[in-house]
Amino acid sequence: MLFLEMYIKNPTFGFVDLRFSMLHLEIITMNARDLQFLEYLKGYITPHKLGRIEEVLAFRTRYLTVVLEDIYKPHNASAVLRTADCFGIQDVHVIEKSSSYKINPYVTRGAAQWIDLHKYADSSQSAVASCFSSLRGKGYQIYATSPNSGSVSIRDFFPRQKTALVFGNEHEGVSDEVVREADGLIHIPMFGFTESFNISVTASLFLYDFLGKIRHDLPEGFFLGDSEKQELRFRWYQEIVKNAHIHRKKFFGDG
Repeated sequence: MLFLEMYIKNPTFGFVDLRFSMLHLEIITMNARDLQFLEYLKGYITPHKLGRIEEVLAFRTRYLTVVLEDIYKPHNASAVLRTADCFGIQDVHVIEKSSSYKINPYVTRGAAQWIDLHKYADSSQSAVASCFSSLRGKGYQIYATSPNSGSVSIRDFFPRQKTALVFGNEHEGVSDEVVREADGLIHIPMFGFTESFNISVTASLFLYDFLGKIRHDLPEGFFLGDSEKQELRFRWYQEIVKNAHIHRKKFFGDG
């Protein structure tokens, strides 16, 4: 098995010794033909870009995730997507009620193609219930950002397990349902007349604080596993290669 050894310096986590197999990463999650297509696509990607992909994958995480509830202004939600990608957060969840979310490419600056966006709408159960049920099924504790009574200060909170942070809309904050169903409330202390930050600023402050605390004692499974990384390579390569859909049809003979 051919291994490439990389030592990457990251300002958030310091030095990380990353070892991975270029040919045999969790093959059981992808069939042989998929792996051949992955190798085929590599021929159309520059060594610099391939190296950059590995650097990003090394720090990708699902330990923390972000939930946006009924955001009115698409550019605010898009700014949060960009923030999530910058901090290495792979998943963003959007609860749609009166407002549906459409990505603003001018704000995301391409971030949307690198993260996983999960949307929830009201159906047989509320969108909040659907989202929270999915998150809890994946082992997340859920904290809503709110200055309400009983909310803990960001200074006193340490994410000792997988944590989902819920951010409400620009006018009303998180809904009563979110407050009721969340595992707890958390806030950033403020000392001015204004009672809240812009949502993208709030998300940035929370993620920076949490990651800064976690870096001193990284929990097991904080970074993505090999199979998750391989799945992202498979998708990201196709995002990067021009006319990848044509290459795919030609390679698999399905068109």
